[in-house]
Amino acid sequence: MQEQPVRKSNRLKDHDYSSVGYYFVTVCTKKNEKLFGEIVGATALGRPHINLTSLGVCLDETIQKANNDAIKIDKYAIMPNHIHMIVILTGDRGRSPLQHVIRNIKSFVTKYAGFSLWQKSFHDHIIRNEIEYRGIWQYIDENPSRWIEDEYNQ
Repeated sequence: MQEQPVRKSNRLKDHDYSSVGYYFVTVCTKKNEKLFGEIVGATALGRPHINLTSLGVCLDETIQKANNDAIKIDKYAIMPNHIHMIVILTGDRGRSPLQHVIRNIKSFVTKYAGFSLWQKSFHDHIIRNEIEYRGIWQYIDENPSRWIEDEYNQ
């Protein structure tokens, strides 16, 4: 029997993901399938936005419900094939609550869809200061406007 390759963790070695902190998280669909909606032209305010599919609405509601005393999703953007979020861990909730909250969101939306729709893991970046936080907030806020150039829009 051929040995399977060992999957490299994309989590920061020796970082305590149960500690208080701010995280920028990106979660993608399998094969970058555009399942959550479509970016449409300018609104009355002149900004593109996403028209959500029923899966996109389910994802939006699930993200909103994920907020509690220990976990706050401070900012997020649902894109056609991925989501960006700023997740704030406000207190110790045991081992790896960041992974748990992402797993729970993915699991709930998968159950609603009735099929596997996510890539296996997710990307996270530990937000280390106010300048980074503001830059990431702006990046998430402007993401629909940059969809044409987006690396996930193939």
